[in-house]
Amino acid sequence: MSAHGGVDRNISRGFVFAITLTSVTLLAEVIGGLWTNSLALLADAAHVFMDLLALVLSLAALKLARLPATDRRTYGWHRAEIFASLINGVTLLAMAVGILLEAWERVQAPEPVKSREMFIIAAIGLVMNLVAARFLHGHSHDDLNVRSAFLHVLGDAIASVGVIAGGLVMMLTGWYVVDGLISVFIVLIISWGALRVIREAGHILLEGVPPHIDIGEVGERIKGIAGVRDVHHIHCWSICSHITSLSAHVDIEPEQRPQQGRIIAEIADMLERDYSISHSTLQGECSRCETVPLIQQLHHRSSAPDSHGHDHS
Repeated sequence: MSAHGGVDRNISRGFVFAITLTSVTLLAEVIGGLWTNSLALLADAAHVFMDLLALVLSLAALKLARLPATDRRTYGWHRAEIFASLINGVTLLAMAVGILLEAWERVQAPEPVKSREMFIIAAIGLVMNLVAARFLHGHSHDDLNVRSAFLHVLGDAIASVGVIAGGLVMMLTGWYVVDGLISVFIVLIISWGALRVIREAGHILLEGVPPHIDIGEVGERIKGIAGVRDVHHIHCWSICSHITSLSAHVDIEPEQRPQQGRIIAEIADMLERDYSISHSTLQGECSRCETVPLIQQLHHRSSAPDSHGHDHS
């Protein structure tokens, strides 16, 4: 079994465990909310339900990413991870809006609840959420899909803390309006995480340059390899959160043309070793262009073939 396969299996097991715990939490909060007449618990149960959908979606994306590439999908299904992350981020924002609306209603018209029972059920939910988050946290730093799922679970844990704090205050003071005030704080945390995931997923879907890559520096490193005269038409993008690709035209010195294969291989090795660019497409050429920019602008509509006059012979 490959190292990547082992990591994916570990992530899958974490997702399955988190889904199981989240399902138990959902059932407990729905029953507890109806029993205690706690709208906060029922709202949190809706939050948990959205988290459950996000976890199932993320696990499905991970499974799809394992499918082999085909002649119709030459990158396979790796981008499914990014679509799942984007959907998760959007649902996080929707969840934040729902909590904010609920918080406003509770500030305007607080209702008494069985605060002691509410406190106990929310505490059980918090433990479940923290255990689920623990299983996802190990891979949340380098996998956007896992990170978005982790933020869902973490957001629910924070919401549970708010419900616990509200239950405790209501038990001691009877001041029910505090539940709405705590919810506003929860919305701010959830929104920050959601916007971050949406921004990163959108950047990848727009084929933006990965944040750890400096295109100018990469171009200089390529030009620094013996036999390379210039490099242009360079593009760098992420297929998913852990696969980076690059394509470029490499202008080879005329006297080094017989060594083109070795030079291209040396560039590819450098890109993978120093920049973790595992998929590079490098076109060697002997260009007659006077000046070619490192970044080539693409025309949205093209009515004629490329007329730059490159000699690819």
